[in-house]
Amino acid sequence: MKRLLDLLLAGAALLLLWPVLLLVALLVRIKLGSPVLFRQTRPGLGGRPFQIVKFRTMRDAAGPDGRPLPDAERLTRFGRFLRASSLDELPELLNVLKGDMSLVGPRPLLVQYLERYSPRQARRHEVRPGITGWAQVNGRNAITWEEKFELDVWYVEHRSVMLDLRILWLTIASVLRREGVSQPGHATMEEFMGSQARPERDSKGGTQ
Repeated sequence: MKRLLDLLLAGAALLLLWPVLLLVALLVRIKLGSPVLFRQTRPGLGGRPFQIVKFRTMRDAAGPDGRPLPDAERLTRFGRFLRASSLDELPELLNVLKGDMSLVGPRPLLVQYLERYSPRQARRHEVRPGITGWAQVNGRNAITWEEKFELDVWYVEHRSVMLDLRILWLTIASVLRREGVSQPGHATMEEFMGSQARPERDSKGGTQ
């Protein structure tokens, strides 16, 4: 039922939003150059890798040593708008159609994080990663990594079609408010280095 919902809604969204996709792609090409799409390997269901596809939001810029500048310095005003409005996520609808992702689920993070998860945190990979999720409508990037992962696990333990529909509805409100887009001084959040030294929080299911 969840996969059918993903196919129907993702397909309908692509049909309805193709003019927006085309316009954003054109603006990215003009303001940030080529390539228009950002591709990166992320862990999916069971930790298996896949290529996530998003609109590019950062410029190519390097320091005197030739190394790329920090993400926060390469993120342009236009890129911040794309992220705040979640327009950069629209190409992920193609990942949903391919079966790499779901509309709703824990966000796919970096491959190097896999070995840093506690056994409980690693349960977030028991379901397909999502374009949006329970953590995204409960603080997004304004909460700690531990809180985010606990919300992800709560979703894994309580997932249902009705919960997915609720999260999709709450996502619309969250995007309109543009809350919790990033932590101060970071393009999104600071790098997750592991939380073995910090106690895990109890599961929480409430919406902030």
